[in-house]
Amino acid sequence: MTERTLDRRLFLQGGAGLGLAGLTGLASLPAWAQARAEGTPTRGGTLTVLIDPEPPTLTTIAHSAGASVLISAKTTEGLLTYGFDLAPQPQLATAWAVSADGLQYTFTLRRGVRWHDGRPFTSADVAHSIGLLKQYHPRGRATFSSLTEVRTPDAHTAVLVLAKPVPYLLTALSASESPIVPKHLYENGKADANPANNAPVGTGPFVFKEWVRGSHVTYERNPDYWDNPKPYVDRLIVRFIPDAAARAAAIEKGEVQLAPGTPVPLGDVERLRAKPNLVFEPNGYQYINNVTRLEFNLENPALQDLRVRQAIAQAINRQVVQKTVWYGQGRLIPGPVHPALAKFYVPDLPVLPYNPKQSEALLDEAGLTRGKAGGNLRLRLALTPIPNEGGQRTAEYLKQALARIGIEVAINGQDFATYVRRIYTERAFDLHVSVMSNTFDPTVGIQRLYWSKNFKKGLPFSNGSGYANPEVDRLLEAAAIEIDETRRQKDFAEFQRHVAHDLPDITLLALDNYTIADRRVRGHTVGADGIAGNLAGAWIGA
Repeated sequence: MTERTLDRRLFLQGGAGLGLAGLTGLASLPAWAQARAEGTPTRGGTLTVLIDPEPPTLTTIAHSAGASVLISAKTTEGLLTYGFDLAPQPQLATAWAVSADGLQYTFTLRRGVRWHDGRPFTSADVAHSIGLLKQYHPRGRATFSSLTEVRTPDAHTAVLVLAKPVPYLLTALSASESPIVPKHLYENGKADANPANNAPVGTGPFVFKEWVRGSHVTYERNPDYWDNPKPYVDRLIVRFIPDAAARAAAIEKGEVQLAPGTPVPLGDVERLRAKPNLVFEPNGYQYINNVTRLEFNLENPALQDLRVRQAIAQAINRQVVQKTVWYGQGRLIPGPVHPALAKFYVPDLPVLPYNPKQSEALLDEAGLTRGKAGGNLRLRLALTPIPNEGGQRTAEYLKQALARIGIEVAINGQDFATYVRRIYTERAFDLHVSVMSNTFDPTVGIQRLYWSKNFKKGLPFSNGSGYANPEVDRLLEAAAIEIDETRRQKDFAEFQRHVAHDLPDITLLALDNYTIADRRVRGHTVGADGIAGNLAGAWIGA
């Protein structure tokens, strides 16, 4: 099979140009989104977005923190963007083709695009960026693991050559997931330490101006943006408000106009939902699919014993976690796959029932009898929660629940940067409450958490437990290259059964996510990545 043998059907999905893409994108919008997008956008004004927590970096070339994902695409763009159904649409690529054997992806790049510093955007930038994602990005290491080279036959063509098929690749090329960064700023040094990560230079609709730590990031309209007349707003301000009650007040008063990820006290959700000036937008999360989980550090000798992990699982009343801890803002699920990924979701995985007496019996059997850790205690563990309200409330519930079976839990509180360092670099935890994105495909969003080859100190949002099961590795690696959809689903189902048995973690909830929006702001949620998109089409109406 030569590189010229292309699947014409997939080529045509790229459209003949931006005109076709625009028609396709509008037609794929549901009726409510078409209504919002219609009308005449007005130019001008300042749009203020609230993101919580403050991101560790402003560019996702080597990071996948949720807050960074929400902010990165305002400056740096991707080859593609996606409709609500995850159908690819043009961004920096105007057309694409896939060879019949699935081993070559040819992208025709948009002409006349310039970086914010005036340099021309070319295929060399694409090739360099894909290489950095393969080396540094927590999910990109798996996504591009089969990449052998990126050919650049001319300045406006990039050809990704693979050793093995990557069946999900066309859905992995969004700005937030696989950003294209300027080669001339990233060709020296390590990508995860590049100063441009925090003062980004991109091709996107907004130009970075300043990051006032602890307060806000300011962007200004890119007057030379390729998608003229976008963007419509003159200035974009991203604010960080650490106090949840203050965030709710800022939204209610109109001090911020967009707030993704429901960043308000869980108990305030229904009250704010009733406000006539606010809209709760459930769409724009099809690219994320968050789950919350309790992860075990399997370097702890006590937690290496499956009986101890089973005892902890049976001490947790999952219904209390869902109804009380999270105020019903989520759905109980039995394993690592979010129900939105319906073709991979296994609803009948075995879940250990709430049974504290059985927990105590298992701990006795494991040799962790009462008094072994002093007093009436069996074991002492350090728990590190993600620093948000849901993580903290979950940690407090776990502390109480495990105390009943003789396990003392010390909760470590910290800011987001310290949290990431504690889990993935220092490994200074026993239990970890996390919120992780399944993304748009299990190979991208889930493999990283269970693949033994992704257990690497300092790599954020990876295999934090240190879990290693050769059969799980085999299933994940097989699914990553399987082009037969039925076989791929079977591999992922078997993988989930192993995880349910081995318990490297306990998946608790598939979380509900909303963007709280001022009714005057239009055009903000137009695709699967929602506010994590570039907001080029957002405008402020009357």
